[in-house]
Amino acid sequence: MATQNRQKIVKMTELAILTAIVFVLQALGIGLKLPFLATPVSLVLIPIVLGATVIGPKSGAWLGFVFGLEVFIMCGVMGMDTFTTILTQEHPFITFMLCITKSTLAGFISGIVYKALVKVNSWLAIFAAAIIAPIVNTGVFILGCLLMYNTLESNFVQDGSTVFYFLIIGCAGLNFIIELLINIVFTPALSKLTVVLNKHLS
Repeated sequence: MATQNRQKIVKMTELAILTAIVFVLQALGIGLKLPFLATPVSLVLIPIVLGATVIGPKSGAWLGFVFGLEVFIMCGVMGMDTFTTILTQEHPFITFMLCITKSTLAGFISGIVYKALVKVNSWLAIFAAAIIAPIVNTGVFILGCLLMYNTLESNFVQDGSTVFYFLIIGCAGLNFIIELLINIVFTPALSKLTVVLNKHLS
């Protein structure tokens, strides 16, 4: 019983720390600012997947929810990002649901994938979780944005281009590829390190 209580405390502490990390990373806009990209490469998916793999799918979902809510408030409501602000002004409910859903699902599904594969091979499970999170996050983002097709077309798409090109190349594009690679490199290493530390603390 004492061991179980200790494990619960450790997991709660880890979740609290990861929640704080997600909040700070997004609040400070911490990311890789590469000269050939219009927007910084987000690092927030790393703690989200870390929580999903080390603590569980529900924790991944919670961390994703925190990230999505913060994006909506800061970028949409407070106007810190032109793209999100315009979508929020014209489609507040859809934008809110999109911000929340894409990151929450990314955290939850990465945790489910990890849980399903970890008994087969732990490294395979971690890498799969690290890969699936940005795919889900970006995929749901693109699908959700299509619900606001007319707004995108009138505000962001240049003459001769299309909404699909804008979303896939302009919004995702290199950012998605780089974020995917960063997730694949850093998340498995941090996840394994956390698992080792947990064993020592248990």
